[in-house]
Amino acid sequence: MEQGFNFNIYNVTEVDRVTFIKRTYAHVALAILAFVGFEALLLNSEIGIELGISMANNWIIVILLFMGGTWIANKWAQEPGNIQKQYIGLFLYAFLEALIFLPLFMIVLYSEQFQGEATQIIGQAGVVSAGLFTALSGIAIFSGKDFSFLRSILMVGFGVAFAMIIAGSLFGFDLGLWFSAAMVLLAGGSILFQTSRLVHDYHSTQHVAAALGLFASFMLLFYYVLQIFMSRD
Repeated sequence: MEQGFNFNIYNVTEVDRVTFIKRTYAHVALAILAFVGFEALLLNSEIGIELGISMANNWIIVILLFMGGTWIANKWAQEPGNIQKQYIGLFLYAFLEALIFLPLFMIVLYSEQFQGEATQIIGQAGVVSAGLFTALSGIAIFSGKDFSFLRSILMVGFGVAFAMIIAGSLFGFDLGLWFSAAMVLLAGGSILFQTSRLVHDYHSTQHVAAALGLFASFMLLFYYVLQIFMSRD
């Protein structure tokens, strides 16, 4: 496949790839809707609130369980020829994201610090995240550039970030605004990398797996953009 797209004269491969990209982003939207639904259920139930409080006090365990659940969700989403299992993997990951966001949303929605501003903060963070996601995806798609070189950079960056999160949880120090800004940059790199894979690597039947990768990158971006907006108050 040639670098980039010619939207005026398609060959069969380009038509298939464009259809695949559209289907993938439709599934990203589906995963976001599932996340919103799961989060609403958790925030409006006593079990969900108790779970959120428990998670806030056992963050290292939560992170380890999230990593294990993410591995399972990715494995299922990439299961060849089993579309039901692929969808289970996608929705499982949306539920895991809802769990990870639960303590953060509880702080925004129920603490006195953000009283009367919670909806505005979440909405602004969502708009900024969606705008960045769209812009970065557009760059990766329409430039035709292969961003696979980011893989090693992202692996090192996420490894360092994970170590810092664990250290912060163990020793009780706040990672601060600069860490959130650095994670936004990492999330942006992940979006470029995942979108590049969408254009260059994935088979046209792997739209669920591709959607999960993009959804994960978007949620990482949203998580830390939200933290930046929360730090303004």
